[in-house]
Amino acid sequence: MSTYRFPACLCSLAVLLLAIGSNAVYGTDEFQVQRDIMVPMRDGVRLATDVYRPVNAGQLVEDPLPVILTRLPYNKDGQKTAGEYFATHGYVFVAQDTRGRYRSEGVWHMLTDDGPDGVDCAAWLESQSWCDGQIGMLGTSYVGGTQHAMALAGAPQLKTVIPVDAMSNMGRQSIRNAGAFELRFWNWIFLNAGRGSRAARDPGTAAELKELADQRFAYLKNLPTRRGMTPLRLAPEYEAWLIDAMERGVNDDFWSQNNIVDAPERYKDIPVYLVSGWYDSWAGNNTANYVALRKTIQGPVYMIMGPWIHGKQSSATHGQVNFGPDAAISDQWAWRRQWYDHWLKGIDNAVGKADPFQTPVRIFVMGTGDGSKDSQNRLQHGGYWRNEQDWPLARTQYTPYYLQPGGGLSPQTPQVAAAFTQYQFDPEDPVPSIGGNTSSHNDILLQGAWNQKGGPHVWNFLDPIPLSARPDVVVFQTEPLPADLEVTGEIEVRLYADSSAVDTDFTAKLVDVYPPSEDWPGGFDLNIGDGIVRARFRESLEKEVLMTPGEVYEFTIKLYPSANVFKKGHRIRVDISSSNFPRFDINPNTADPLNQYRQKRRARQRIYHDAEHPSHILLPIIPAS
Repeated sequence: MSTYRFPACLCSLAVLLLAIGSNAVYGTDEFQVQRDIMVPMRDGVRLATDVYRPVNAGQLVEDPLPVILTRLPYNKDGQKTAGEYFATHGYVFVAQDTRGRYRSEGVWHMLTDDGPDGVDCAAWLESQSWCDGQIGMLGTSYVGGTQHAMALAGAPQLKTVIPVDAMSNMGRQSIRNAGAFELRFWNWIFLNAGRGSRAARDPGTAAELKELADQRFAYLKNLPTRRGMTPLRLAPEYEAWLIDAMERGVNDDFWSQNNIVDAPERYKDIPVYLVSGWYDSWAGNNTANYVALRKTIQGPVYMIMGPWIHGKQSSATHGQVNFGPDAAISDQWAWRRQWYDHWLKGIDNAVGKADPFQTPVRIFVMGTGDGSKDSQNRLQHGGYWRNEQDWPLARTQYTPYYLQPGGGLSPQTPQVAAAFTQYQFDPEDPVPSIGGNTSSHNDILLQGAWNQKGGPHVWNFLDPIPLSARPDVVVFQTEPLPADLEVTGEIEVRLYADSSAVDTDFTAKLVDVYPPSEDWPGGFDLNIGDGIVRARFRESLEKEVLMTPGEVYEFTIKLYPSANVFKKGHRIRVDISSSNFPRFDINPNTADPLNQYRQKRRARQRIYHDAEHPSHILLPIIPAS
């Protein structure tokens, strides 16, 4: 197989333009792209598709080649870089607008059409003379979700996938998180209803939907969003999905698309490379998918977890933190091409051998930096890459650190007979989100790693004071650590609590507390991971069970997985509260159906930490080598 190199200076090449029917063909001396091919689906709906093909010695390569496919709702026209790369490296690259988006016909639905549409797309590709019948897929976020959808639908031509930060398990820990709704998807709908949608094809409607998006901060202050009461009604399929999603807390058939954890046997047995980051919104799903698929399919299944936020694998920094230059993957294409070359072309290369990107589990262990400031005033938290053979790590020592009376955190079980800490949760004044596991594409949420302190960068917490100063944030922390301690794996908080409400939320956040230093005179409270549980779903995600006010219940709060070294002299801290806004929707503390309340009530909350009620965080500690 010949390799076609990307030109050193594309701007110096002649560009050809040929009209062929309703399509257009553009080219250089190394690739050619045919745009807006309308590919029919089984129901007659046609999806707009671009095909990038290699050119050799001025002639279009006619030999059948493997296809790299991306199916996306974000406009296929933006795939030029990927298309040129793969078309000049011995592949055909195909980009397709998903149903109801941009130039494709039909009505958009959240991923539910992407399984059958993916199957139909693959069948069409196989029928083309330039396709050898083998397809690999590419893409991030929703576009990673279309890969999972096609694998779950069992497309015969699909041979491998590399889903990055991919949508999956949407009723468990992503769109709905332990019963709470992640408002980043409220935000996604408010933004995307007016760009690339059917409704936005009318200029007047597009202007109304743009105003809706521009005013989203005002709409956030007026939740819940109700059906027919905002300009979102002008994009009915987007409004319908959003309201349904905000009203559906049970992990039922509504969330079945891309539910890998509950039905891994539906996943096609192909090589899978899962990619995500410790601060990404899909981090917990990525590791959960790895565990589920590794047990179910031959694969092989690989996974890489970096210190990244959503879609930023090429960056070594985010928020207020620098993880060191090694944290970034500078070449986003080469390691993927190596994977595709192995599984689509049968090339015996580094896959499965010594190459650092081609081992079963590769993780970035954060926290080994010197804690100074870099030139951009970011905390140098640092870290390093390490290869592992499985997840969770076999040598993990799961160690409970118990919440202590007086705010301590220790491996010792509390000995007191009765102890609790009480606070008031006011849904009119929720705890603001400062960073965390989110994929917000704009400024309603700060992404990633931040000092847990307010300021002008936090739109709903402008005062420069720490979150720990709030009376509704209950802090438990260790003494300064006598030695470095690595925490790598899945993290849970098991909480004993009661409330004056019949339904409420409890949140938890793991924090790496830096001591005061010359660069950070006040120290630095670095968020590591967070989580939530909606009380009515404390027993399961299959049914709602309200509480009896004043009765003590046990709650499990699943945080996001992580890998972090808490250095000597630092403290391990757990913050408990009842809100994290706008990361999650606010619980009104009533028995009203989800997203249908019109009033809010304050709730008295009690966190128990005594011998009978040993609330704790379960830390996956990795012994020092």
